[in-house]
Order: sequence, then structure tokens, then C-alpha cells
Amino acid sequence: MKRSILGLVCALATSLMVAGSSSREYARASAGSRQSDGNSAPTPNLARMEQVVQSFVKDKQFMGAVLVARGNDVLLDKGYGFANLEWNIPDSPKTKFRLGSITKQFTAASILLLEERGKLKVDDTVRKYMPDAPAAWDKITIFNLLTHTSGIPNFTSFPDYRKLEPFSATPEELVTRFRDKPLDFPPGEKWSYSNSGYVLLGYLIEKISGESYAQFVQDNIFKPLGMVDSGYDSNSTVIENRASGYTRGQNGIVNAGYIDMTIPLSAGGLYSTTEDLLRWEQGLFGGKLLSPASLKKMTTPFKNDYGFGLGVRSVNGHEEISHDGGIEGFNTALAYYPNDKLTVVVLGNVNGSAPQEIATDLHTIAEGGSVVLTSERKVVKIDPNKFDGYVGSYQLAPDFSIAITREGDHLFEQATHQPKLEIFPESDKDYYLKVVDAQITFVTDARGHATELILHQGGADQHAKRVE
Repeated sequence: MKRSILGLVCALATSLMVAGSSSREYARASAGSRQSDGNSAPTPNLARMEQVVQSFVKDKQFMGAVLVARGNDVLLDKGYGFANLEWNIPDSPKTKFRLGSITKQFTAASILLLEERGKLKVDDTVRKYMPDAPAAWDKITIFNLLTHTSGIPNFTSFPDYRKLEPFSATPEELVTRFRDKPLDFPPGEKWSYSNSGYVLLGYLIEKISGESYAQFVQDNIFKPLGMVDSGYDSNSTVIENRASGYTRGQNGIVNAGYIDMTIPLSAGGLYSTTEDLLRWEQGLFGGKLLSPASLKKMTTPFKNDYGFGLGVRSVNGHEEISHDGGIEGFNTALAYYPNDKLTVVVLGNVNGSAPQEIATDLHTIAEGGSVVLTSERKVVKIDPNKFDGYVGSYQLAPDFSIAITREGDHLFEQATHQPKLEIFPESDKDYYLKVVDAQITFVTDARGHATELILHQGGADQHAKRVE
């Protein structure tokens, strides 16, 4: 239910380098010229935007819909590939996609609406609204749940999750799955992405409001903002213009596995369209939903560049407020750049990292920057003996590192708990991956031995010192 691409939003500090998002995770062409209207906004290279998206479509890495808008000016609004491959029904701006963890910002906004109405305070303990909460939760606050600092373990990572995923569950039953598990750390001490925390928020929304989570979001967010093509997904309801979800198998694209949509709840259960998500960004950041004080709370990062259901960071000097998602058959990315009033939405109905990579590239192009596609990179011949100076372990975070290994004339990287992937030389010190849009630069001493590596991905550069 979260984004599992290195350096982006939820995985920013833990730096998960993967070729695609796990379904259990509700887991930047030539520069444009400058406009002459006095606001110094770049004129985007729309042809290059199209070329970027088509590069993923051509390789069957992406099917979905894409929208880029600056304020009310829509720059790109288009569908690609098919909403249903069996009937060859094309994706379009009206296609409805499961959002995965983009849902979390709607959950956070719901909590803040309840706070504005005097129904709760984000600094309240969970126990205030859940008297039977386990003793280990005594110090856990709603704020901790919103910021992934509660210490409650992530139920989508439990060994039995796959077995239980296809079967319906009430919010109470979902909470039972993790309520008696030991905390991963004392509340507020660390940041660790937890779908459990956001399911618990949905449970609290229902208890405090007296409405189902789906109805609360519909009545208090979607209807007021005119988001008529958004809602809570269902396995049984006939939903007009809903996309089918796909993933890649050994012999090509296949239908995605089944998840009962009661399971993701407030951590990843919503669906929407690109155009509705533009209405959402305009409403949220246009003062149509929350008070300025509430919006400030929501977009102020606490730990790990994470606020309330949103990641907040700087990308090439531009503030980015974003989240993405991954759920069976769908990967999604939604980003807003407040200084530029720029919205980027990429919703995909085939699992993989393409939506996040496309969103990053489209933002770069919209800001007048240059993008080099993986397909445009060229491998150069390097003396394999140089690889020996790069072999070792490089630490990106206390519990996360990248191991560089050599196998004959080939060099590989392997991030903690991730598969081993080959990296290809563009120069003596610059390497790139082919399965995900990421590059590595080695910083060397006078002997040619690397002292650190710099990971370039998602518009960010992360430095990792060599530890062995």
C-alpha cells in the first residue's frame, strides 16, 4: 500500500530499491523556453512529455492515465494502453483506478476535519477513543498514527497476510490482527511505514463519526469537492469505467491477484481518476476543505520527511508534497508542487515502478529540466578490474545498505532485502540500472577505491558512505 521505489515519499529514508512495487504495499528532453507573462514559469516541452510516457507504454511497463496541470491550466491529460485487455477497452482520463496508499492523505484529512469539528485532537491518545486498547498502546497518539511513528507493526508484512488477503474482514477484525503484537519501538522514537496505523485511523474515524469510513469520505471530501468519479472500491459493486488490474508474469501481462477490498480500508481502499485528483489538489491546497492551520499540520514533516499521509521534501529546489501507492494490479503517483501550483498525477493498472518514474520525469520537464531515459543511456566498455575498487557495502541508513559485488566482467548492486541487480557503466564512475530509473556514482580516492556512492533517483541524490 505504499510506494516502494527508492528515494520517493514513503521509502525516502529506507531507500527501497526494487524493480516494482509489492502488491502487499497499499505500497526529468530539451529544456522548455520561458514564458513571457512575468511569472517565469517554463513552457513545458509537451512532445518530450509524450515521448517519456510512450517509452514506458512501448515496453509494456505502463498502462493508465496521466495528468499534468499548472494551476487550472491542464498541460497533459491522456490515457495510455487498456483499462481492459480482454476487450481492448482503452484507458482514458475518465478511467477509475485503485489508488493504494494515495488513500492515506484522505484519511489524514478526515481526521483533521473531525478535529476542526471538536470531535478529537490529534494529540489525543488512541486509548481515549478505544478504552480496550492494549497496555502497550497507552502512549500512542493519533499524531503517531498519522506520521508512522506509533511503533505498531505493519500487518501487510505479517507472514500470514497472503493467506488472509482474499477474505473480507470488518475494521474490528483488522485491528485484532495487530493489536496484541509487540511494538517495533516506543511511540514517537522512530519512523516506520505502517498500514496498521492507517487502518486503525479508519477504525477511529468510524467510531468517532458514527459513519462508515467510505461514507465519511464520500460526504465530507468527495461531494464537497465535486469528485464524482471517486469512492471506496468494492469487489461486488458494478463501478462504471473501472479499470481491471494487471501484473507481469513470466510470459507477459496477466490478471492481478485477488484482494478483498475490505482489507486495505483507510490505508489503501479508495479509487479515483486523474481529473478528480486534480480537483482534490485544488481543493486541498486552495483552502476549500481544511483551515490553514489544519493544512499546515498535514504538510509539516515530523520524521523521515513525512507529514500526515503525505511526504514533504525538496526536489531540485522545488517543494514536493506527494504520495504514491501500490495494490494488486495498480501503482499510482500523485505529487503537488505548491510554489509552482503544479500537479502531476500518474495512475497505472499494471504493477511496476513506471508511474513513479513517469511522475518524476514529467515534473522535471514541466520545470524546464532535461530527462535522459534509460533506453537512451549507452553502456561503455570499462576495464573490469576497476570494479574491484567499488566492491563493498555502503550505508544509506542505520538499517539499510547497498552491497556492490563483482561477478566476472559484471557489477551488481543489492539493497537490503531487495534482489540483486546488474548496474551498467556510462563512464568509469557512473553506472545505471535498466529495470528501474536509478543511477549510481562512485566517489573514489587516489587509488581508485570508492569511499562512498551517490544514488540518483526520483530527483534526489543520496550519499552512502562505504562501511566495508
